[in-house]
Amino acid sequence: MTKNEHERDKGKPVETERREDIAKQGLSEAEIPQAARGERGENEVLERPGRRRFSAAYKLKILEEAERLSGSGQIGAMLRSEGLYSSHLDKWRTQRDCGALSGMKTKRRGPQPDESKSAKIENERLLRQNERLRKKLERAEALIEIQKKVLALLEMDEKDGSA
Repeated sequence: MTKNEHERDKGKPVETERREDIAKQGLSEAEIPQAARGERGENEVLERPGRRRFSAAYKLKILEEAERLSGSGQIGAMLRSEGLYSSHLDKWRTQRDCGALSGMKTKRRGPQPDESKSAKIENERLLRQNERLRKKLERAEALIEIQKKVLALLEMDEKDGSA
């Protein structure tokens, strides 16, 4: 490449340069390597791996397995096979021991169910039931009052009839 061509192509992206080079060679699309086409291969290493996230079930499983192992080096071998560090175990044990087991459960994403709404519905149901029972009690008390009066009348009638 001459100096003038280099100055002219200075601002081009690398992909564009690769495609131009391949076009000059006269290769077909099938003959072009994946990397030159700008595609990622199956075994290609990503530039920056994503952060690993462990489920609560996995954490508990690993903690239980680590507690079962007692021989020297067994925990280290298990950690190596799982790709974990001893600090993971320390942190997970602390979470578990602090009562964070409920916190280790996977949390349901999205809007949380409104506890006050269910409590409000239950409260309304109990108020209706209370009102219904109050009316039933009033009817029962009124019936008892009527029965007392009838009994008093009958007793008065008996006194009048026997005298």
